[in-house]
Amino acid sequence: MKTIILKNGLIGGLIVSAFMIYGTVSLMNDPDFQPNYVLGFGGMILAFLFIFTGVFQYRRENNGTVSFKKALVLGVLIALLISTIYVLIWLIEYYTFFPDFIEKYGQFQLEEAKKTITDPELLAQKEEEIKQFGELYKNPVMVIVITYTEILPLGLVFALIAALVFKKK
Repeated sequence: MKTIILKNGLIGGLIVSAFMIYGTVSLMNDPDFQPNYVLGFGGMILAFLFIFTGVFQYRRENNGTVSFKKALVLGVLIALLISTIYVLIWLIEYYTFFPDFIEKYGQFQLEEAKKTITDPELLAQKEEEIKQFGELYKNPVMVIVITYTEILPLGLVFALIAALVFKKK
């Protein structure tokens, strides 16, 4: 089981990290800073497909049977490994190569808000939310927590679906 978790988690982690690195390098070199959510979520989805691969491999190694609980635990552990690699790579990227990311992202969010929000009070409220998020990002622990919340929930959904699909007694 450990081998399956490590192999699939590392492959998934490398895939999602490659997508993130590509996206970050693109953003760093683009003066107009436009985040690509399709690229980001596409990388996550591709990486989390390795949860299915891992659960299927485990079932195959166990004479075609796996309980829902065992499949779910396996899927969650693979999702955790993929997410942890994602978080670690982001920390390296953010603190080493892209320390002004949060400022650029905040500016982008504010410009997008100005396109849709006409009420000055609501716009001021949105600006305050962006500033508060920037303050949260000054704390490395919060950077870790926020980054996990970007990826881990999707991984948990994939783990649940994989457990439902592959359970067989």
